[in-house]
Amino acid sequence: MTDKRLLLIDGNSIAFRSFFALQNSLSRFTNADGLHTNAIYGFNKMLDIILDNVNPTDALVAFDAGKTTFRTKMYTNYKGGRAKTPSELTEQMPYLRDLLTGYGIKSYELADYEADDIIGTLSLEAEKLGYRVTIVTGDRDLTQLVSDKTTVAVTVKGVTEVEDYTPEHLKEKLGVTPTQVIDLKGLMGDSSDNYPGVTKVGEKTALKLIDQFGSVENLYDHIDDLKQSKMKEHLIEDEDNAFLSKKLATIDRDSPLKIGLDQLEYKGINEEYLIDFYQKMGFKSYLKKFQKSGGLKEVEQTQFQELTKANLDKAMESLGNEVSLYLEMPEKNYHLSSFAGFVIGNDEKWFVSRNVELLKLPTIKDLIENIDVKLNVFDSKRTYVGLNRLEINAQCFNYDVLLQSYLLDTNENSNDLGLLAQQHAYYNVESDADVYGTGAKLSIPDDDQTFFQHLANKGKAIEVLGKALDGELKQNEQDKLYWEIELPLAIVLAKMEISGIRVDSNRLIQMQSEFAERLSEIEGEIYRLAGEEFNINSPKQLGRILFEKMRLPIIKKTKTGYSTAVDVLEKLRGESDIVDDILNYRTISKIQSTYVEGLLKVVHSKDQKIHTTYIQTLTQTGRLSSIEPNLQNIPVRIDEGKKIRQAFVPSKEGWHILSSDYSQIELRVLAHLTGDKNMQEAFIENQDIHASTAVRIFGLKDASEVTPNIRRQAKAVNFGIVYGISDYGLSQNIGISRSDAKKFIETYFQEFPGVKNYVDNIVKVAKEQGYVETISHRRRYLPDINSSNFSQRSFAERTAMNTPIQGSAADIIKIAMIKMQQELESRNLKTKMLLQVHDELIFEVPDEEMNEIKKLVPSVMDSAMKLKVPLKVETSWGNNWYEAK
Repeated sequence: MTDKRLLLIDGNSIAFRSFFALQNSLSRFTNADGLHTNAIYGFNKMLDIILDNVNPTDALVAFDAGKTTFRTKMYTNYKGGRAKTPSELTEQMPYLRDLLTGYGIKSYELADYEADDIIGTLSLEAEKLGYRVTIVTGDRDLTQLVSDKTTVAVTVKGVTEVEDYTPEHLKEKLGVTPTQVIDLKGLMGDSSDNYPGVTKVGEKTALKLIDQFGSVENLYDHIDDLKQSKMKEHLIEDEDNAFLSKKLATIDRDSPLKIGLDQLEYKGINEEYLIDFYQKMGFKSYLKKFQKSGGLKEVEQTQFQELTKANLDKAMESLGNEVSLYLEMPEKNYHLSSFAGFVIGNDEKWFVSRNVELLKLPTIKDLIENIDVKLNVFDSKRTYVGLNRLEINAQCFNYDVLLQSYLLDTNENSNDLGLLAQQHAYYNVESDADVYGTGAKLSIPDDDQTFFQHLANKGKAIEVLGKALDGELKQNEQDKLYWEIELPLAIVLAKMEISGIRVDSNRLIQMQSEFAERLSEIEGEIYRLAGEEFNINSPKQLGRILFEKMRLPIIKKTKTGYSTAVDVLEKLRGESDIVDDILNYRTISKIQSTYVEGLLKVVHSKDQKIHTTYIQTLTQTGRLSSIEPNLQNIPVRIDEGKKIRQAFVPSKEGWHILSSDYSQIELRVLAHLTGDKNMQEAFIENQDIHASTAVRIFGLKDASEVTPNIRRQAKAVNFGIVYGISDYGLSQNIGISRSDAKKFIETYFQEFPGVKNYVDNIVKVAKEQGYVETISHRRRYLPDINSSNFSQRSFAERTAMNTPIQGSAADIIKIAMIKMQQELESRNLKTKMLLQVHDELIFEVPDEEMNEIKKLVPSVMDSAMKLKVPLKVETSWGNNWYEAK
């Protein structure tokens, strides 16, 4: 028995996968000569992972030799439907060979044959000699080669994740043996390789036939055993196609190779060659792996000096009016985190310390609080809160690398400065995970040299990246978005987080008791209807009661039994009262555990407030989210959920909670963006937009004929259009047939032609430029907008329609928050802005300011952005948040 391990890679397949996985980043992946490098970069990433996993003794990357092979001679249209390879990929193929040379891996191609045939022939030869073989590909056709000695690793996400196919996994996943993969292809054909198969026979039908007959040959030997059907007719008519397709799908395992296993020994990388190659490609992250071995001397550590009371005054005098500052708070919750240290400096002057008390000393505090001194940071909101805890009021934030990076590409953003820096080709700072560890092992190094060096590197990274990313924002016309919206908003959010909102814990405890009593009542009723007691929270026991004992219709089964998921129970409404009771039980249990008990855990003992944390750099549309706790997700559609808001109260006697909410802001943005005259007219004339839409799409005389149900349906269409809903989705939402839903959508587009034009044009724009923008130039890149996969492409198209609408609405409320905070401060008002929940702002207001605030808030929100239709704000107030809504 040999210990040989052979690695075979399907070169063309992995190159394609690498290219399209990073297609959206083409502009970032070019070297100094303008060569596109995304496929090379991705291929390299795959190599590092797979070589580490397999540890091969022998290796080869097989490539296709050209378009003409023995298969095209058998079938001229073989692979004929494929789009032309993008020139950006073609130009990279020769350099992939150079990469492989650097890795010490042979590459090979054979005229008239494909990479699959080379791999099939070598794997069979290796199996006979006792090798363990691993094949890496993006093509599931190669699973026909699996055996107890050969594993086929098929890429499932980009090129960094694979699914390992063994004979057992293949049987479990598809229900076929390796040789039956060819029979499967024979019957169903292959659209990517453009061979026919049998008409109307897809994977599901093909698997069923193979399970019954074992092979294409045996199927046709027993074709008369099949019942007469349309499928049987197709099988008989396409018999030649079935056998041809099977032949085309069969990998030739006896190809006339001029290379043998004895030539494939893997001896490891050629370091000198690879360093030179990486430098030509501009792959700084890959160059970094040679630092420790001494093969690369490029990266220099930032010089630093420890800051002490003795050198503080002199150090601060040397810094000037622009500094970079990083305050190290290792815990995720920066409202409670300990302080580990800080770095401050600029150019080549970097000062570090573990003692954050130094920041409170007048010399350095005055610098930070000086409005003429610009502060460059990573996460201005976090930094503002941290300094506030040290009783320092930072005044003039300049570059915030986290915010800048987020605006440049919402798809790629990290809260770790080291990882984020690498995304922007800066490699002189390590990630926190590399230096501090993660999870339970996370700890600040005791060694000053290690810790201080990391802090200094962070300071330098902020300085370098801040300037570079500012330039990119200007190129994208996003500098105004950064300077006028996101950066000032970060400080507004920081002040809101610091203020927090008071919570009446006694009211929550009272609700806890009320909900417990209600749950007990529902539980008793469920037991009565079931005729026995059981564990309501056990899907298995609940399934037995509903579907075996009570014999309710079985909607769906899972591997473990009957499905009792919410969507299943919703379909069973009306079959028995027990279904409604179970749904109510689950809803109230969720509210009890997540909101009542959950909120009680996060009320601060000192001020009896909740200090949520707003995440400004998470969503791809620009909307804010909140965590610890999430106050944007409190249920409002059921009364029990709404009542949670009773616990949110003003912090002082003689104050009230005020809520101002944008009315139908996304539809107003839609009217603005589309320029649709009919929709704009409805808003300008202050009509009920849903009733107005109902009149148009249902052909009614006027709004007096609009019933509540008709309005509900029109509302579903309005918001469905915003989210790119399909006729199927609309039919499910409002309980009508799919054909009726299709007519509704078609009529809608006829009545609102501007919306139709917008939908078509925005998708076209997205396909051409790869992204869409909001009114304020907030970008969202759509890597799947030109995908050959229908589902991925369709989702990207819906995203293209919705993002400018939802993102512009987010821009508007952010502008309103900034202006509102400015008004409160300039007027020296005591009123505080406490929460933002999507389109709603919540304030606490002293009674003596209520009349002024009732007028001020709507006027500021109404005028946040000038649209072609008026913005409308609804305002209410009360003793708590519940009453204010």
